[in-house]
Amino acid sequence: MTGTAVGVRREGSVAAVELTRGKVNAIDVELLEELEATLGSLARDTGVGAVVLTGAGRVFSAGVDLRRVVDDGPEYAERLVASLGRALAALFGFPKPTVAAVNGAAVAGGCILACACDRRVMADGARIGASELVVGVPFPVAALEILRHACGARTEDLVYSGRLLDAPEALALGLVHEVHPAAAVLERSTALATELGARAPVAYRLAKEQLRRPALERMATDAAVLDGVVGREWAAPHTATALRAQLDRLAARR
Repeated sequence: MTGTAVGVRREGSVAAVELTRGKVNAIDVELLEELEATLGSLARDTGVGAVVLTGAGRVFSAGVDLRRVVDDGPEYAERLVASLGRALAALFGFPKPTVAAVNGAAVAGGCILACACDRRVMADGARIGASELVVGVPFPVAALEILRHACGARTEDLVYSGRLLDAPEALALGLVHEVHPAAAVLERSTALATELGARAPVAYRLAKEQLRRPALERMATDAAVLDGVVGREWAAPHTATALRAQLDRLAARR
């Protein structure tokens, strides 16, 4: 099963879900919708015991496609925030084991996608971090709840600083669980997913539901109140100005 932005291949009982959009797997509405639909299908597939999420090429995901947010205007920005919330909730609440094979940079939305998985295996030499405030955009409710669940007491430092961590620092802070050479990340992630997928499926699902229920309940409650505000801020003219400045800075570094 392969779409325009998300590909799926099977290795035994493990489904490897690969982000395949452009050079850096930048997130847009279509990728999010495709990811949400893919997860729904895999959740229903009794032959799938676990999922590995990774990125094509040398990047896991560089986060939201900021150029598209600027070019496509306010309506698109609000759609993006809504789609992001749904896709993140689908990944975070997925009833089977999930492993993020962080094969390269996982920035902003890419970091949140990785954090939504049960376990994270990172390539030595990659970087990861939640840089939304540095970029100039607010977090949707689901994104911040996922980050809080993954990082615990370290969340405020990571959010407020917006810094990108190298693999050893991410491991020391508990943001990722294992670090391996880039060439070994997918193989190790698949082995870990196979191991987790061999656990009693109902017992695993119930444990995951219990562990994540506080975050999922806050997502359901707070998103109705806050994500409209978040969407309007993403769509605001001053945000577009900030994003253009960020894009100009990135272009100057190339």
